[in-house]
Amino acid sequence: MIEFRDVHASYDADIKVLDGVSFQIQDGEFVAFVGTNGAGKSTTMRLMNGLLKPDAGVVLIDGVPTTQLKTSQIARQVGFLFQNPDSQICSNTVREELLFGFKALGEVGPDAEARVDGVIKEFGFDPDDDPFLLNRGTRQLLALASIVVLAPPVVILDEPTTGLDYKECVKVMDIIRRLHEAGTTIVMVCHDMEVVGDFAKRVVVMSQGGVVDDGPTFDVLRNPQTLTRASLIPPQIVDISLALPLVDERLATSPLAFANTTDEMQAAIAQEVC
Repeated sequence: MIEFRDVHASYDADIKVLDGVSFQIQDGEFVAFVGTNGAGKSTTMRLMNGLLKPDAGVVLIDGVPTTQLKTSQIARQVGFLFQNPDSQICSNTVREELLFGFKALGEVGPDAEARVDGVIKEFGFDPDDDPFLLNRGTRQLLALASIVVLAPPVVILDEPTTGLDYKECVKVMDIIRRLHEAGTTIVMVCHDMEVVGDFAKRVVVMSQGGVVDDGPTFDVLRNPQTLTRASLIPPQIVDISLALPLVDERLATSPLAFANTTDEMQAAIAQEVC
């Protein structure tokens, strides 16, 4: 479990980034953090994986404050995918990149080699390729694979689909979905509300360094006050669900009003339209 208790954070004494943030993320959840640029989302992610320490309050991983954990201890529990894969990739071949995390943790051996071989096969990589000569989407996949191979119980994703075309986005998010279905806790910063609506089970909305809403994805994304306050544009499917009751007020009490997944919402809209 990850817990923030009244967390305050800043990059210098004059610029406060987080102001009293509190929440819990239970094991096995898929949570998306959304909000405009400067809301504090990326700072929150860096506090989760120990890259930053709070100015006040406490960040806990499984009940232990991050200030009491070594970087290597946090790395075993929390994997982090940067928005730009070039901030993460540092080796001369794909195989070396996938082994890098094991070397950093002092865990190179037959088991690590076998896991790297399995990920190379699963992702369809050429182990001898130079990572820096791969296209943007493949570099993102390699950065993600370098986390997957270590099998941390928590994976944090900072804008995992930025810069990807549709096909690349589908491939990345399919891998993330399978990770979650296998029991991995997923925490994702994402500006693409369509991706949020399709994958996240819970949404935390941030604005001006604080949490302004937190709940099941479509409860949050159907809240007009939250959307206005955080300047969010909901997924198209939500726009449709919000507009239909204006056409016929009886739809406000239909299954559409209580749908909690994209599939449920699409089915309810299809039923009402037909």
